[in-house]
Amino acid sequence: MEKTHSTGVNRSGELKHLRLRRQVQELAQGLKPGEALPGERQLEEMFGVSRITVRRAISDLVRDGELVREKGKGTFVSHGMVRSVLHLASFNDDMRAAGFQPSTRVITAELCEPPDAAASHLRLAENAPGYRLRRLRLANNAPVSVDESWLPPALLPNLLAEDLTGSLYRVLSASGHPVRRVEQTVQASAASADIAQLLDIALGAPVLLFHRRSFTGPEEPGTPIEYSISTYRSDRYQISMTLAQ
Repeated sequence: MEKTHSTGVNRSGELKHLRLRRQVQELAQGLKPGEALPGERQLEEMFGVSRITVRRAISDLVRDGELVREKGKGTFVSHGMVRSVLHLASFNDDMRAAGFQPSTRVITAELCEPPDAAASHLRLAENAPGYRLRRLRLANNAPVSVDESWLPPALLPNLLAEDLTGSLYRVLSASGHPVRRVEQTVQASAASADIAQLLDIALGAPVLLFHRRSFTGPEEPGTPIEYSISTYRSDRYQISMTLAQ
């Protein structure tokens, strides 16, 4: 009897949780992206449930990318999460494939001394300058990533005269240097003050850091054409992949 009673309690709690999850989801759908959800105490009173049930429902919706929780501020309606299948594509193509409208704001486009890692990859002579291109990438006008690219002036002498608010890959292709191969690593990191301001997130918020080395040319391993570091909001970007033995 005790076992049956316990199962009934769990079942009742589960039904409450699922019902509240749906109710909070419907509440969020009536708000605009970026608008704040009522506080936990208000949700308790609105729906007549416990604080634990409220937090569980919100956590589910945060995990699914429908809500965003900001420490010390509250819970907000998400601008949407971009789910990208791991493949070689430009940011613009990636966003459109996920159903978002991409846009770009150029922060910096200049000729200057590159960091050692970029100079080494691009095979630049000692103290030789490189192109530095830093851009804010947006999906449906909401910031998704900050991209910093380094490129070789010898192969791209007119780069700074190009329209850099679109796809850099298309600019490279039109210049006769399409990206053929990429080596990429992804790691977790924390947002610096500069990145936090650009991505509209809290200082130290979790981000995804992409290091990418790109090559052009038909022959392996190819000619280095770009070294980039991209910092993505982890609450707006997710990578998926299929693996097989």
